[in-house]
Amino acid sequence: RRFNGGVGRAAQAKNHGTTQGRWPVKSIGFLLRLLKNAEANADAKSLDTDDLLIKHIVVQQAPKTRRRTYRAHGRINPYQGNPCHIEITLAAPEEQVARNKDVDVNAPKKILGNKRQVAAQRRLISA
Repeated sequence: RRFNGGVGRAAQAKNHGTTQGRWPVKSIGFLLRLLKNAEANADAKSLDTDDLLIKHIVVQQAPKTRRRTYRAHGRINPYQGNPCHIEITLAAPEEQVARNKDVDVNAPKKILGNKRQVAAQRRLISA
């Protein structure tokens, strides 16, 4: 209720149980520009751009930019920006490798024993 002044109604907001909704147009513009840049970089490296997937994406705070805004009656207020660091990693999907049918996956694993027995086995192997 606090920040809903000037927010218009949207039919898609019904999916979230409300009538008012808006979209992060400015933020998405930055991300789209970064994705286009990453696609161009992949094209320059002669990678197939149709197969690329976003493997990792993170947004972290950057130091605030400090400026001044001059107000009435000789006052000065801070005028700060809130920049961020956006890190995106694109990668081609990993190919599925067929499992080896010769190895029994459900077979019980060999129990080595205690430390003394393992050390003795190592001495026998290395000798």
